[in-house]
Amino acid sequence: MTVTDDLSTTVPAGASPSTSDGRTITLKIRRYNPEESDKAYWQSFAVPFVPSDRLLDALHYVKWNLDGSLSFRRSCAHGVCGSDAMRINGANRLACKVLVKDLGSEISIEPIKGLPVEKDLIVNMEPFFDAFRAVKPYLIPEGHEPTKERLQSAADRERFDDTTKCILCAACTTSCPVFWNDGDYFGPAAIVAAHRFIFDSRDAASDERLEILNEREGVWRCRTTFNCSNACPRGIQVTKAIAEVKRALIFRRI
Repeated sequence: MTVTDDLSTTVPAGASPSTSDGRTITLKIRRYNPEESDKAYWQSFAVPFVPSDRLLDALHYVKWNLDGSLSFRRSCAHGVCGSDAMRINGANRLACKVLVKDLGSEISIEPIKGLPVEKDLIVNMEPFFDAFRAVKPYLIPEGHEPTKERLQSAADRERFDDTTKCILCAACTTSCPVFWNDGDYFGPAAIVAAHRFIFDSRDAASDERLEILNEREGVWRCRTTFNCSNACPRGIQVTKAIAEVKRALIFRRI
C-alpha cells in the first residue's frame, strides 16, 4: 500500500507532567496505521525530560504514558542491536544513542526511508535482509574442515577490521538516495557485509562475491555521496569500503 502524507493533520497531545526543573520537549512524530487510513500524519507530544535522557527514553514516555498505540522497534537500548534506527530531525540515527537535550526544542521523528512502512516508525526490513543474504555474508573456506583453528595474522585481520563493526541497523542503506529511488540496489550495508569477507584471507569465495556485486544493482550504482558514512552509528567508513570493492573488481587483486 502506498503511504501518503496528510500534512494538514497535527494532533497535539496536550501538556505532559513537568519534571522537577520544568523542562519539556516536543516530539513531532510521523504516524501511520494501515488499519485506519492509507494516509500518514504528524502528531506532536509534549514530553518532560532531564539532561541525561536519550530520545528512546522520550519515546518510551509517550508510549507508556500518553499513547500506547505508538509503535517502534527497540531492544538492547545501548547502540548494539541496531533496532531503533529512525530519521531524527532529517538524519538517520539510533534513538538510544542521542540525547534529547542535543536535538532542539522540537524533534521530528520519522521511519527510515526507502523501506515499506508497516506502522508508525516500524518498516519492513525484508528487502534490506534479502540484499544482505544475497552477498553470502559468511565464511566460505577452501578444502575440508581443519582439525585446528584457521590462523590469521594481525595484519590480515586489520585489513577488514572496520567492516566487522556493522550492526545491521540499516541507517546507511536507508540514507542512500540511490536506494530511495531504486529498491533493487544492494545498498551500502550489503556491500559492507561482502567487504568483510572479500578481504578475509581465510575465505575462498571472494571472486564469487565480487561477481555478485558486479551486477547492475551492485557497487556501480553508488554515487559516492557519503550519506552512508555520515549515518553509520558505528563510525564505519562505508564509502571507503565500497570504493575498495570497486577497486578489487577493476584490478581483481585482493
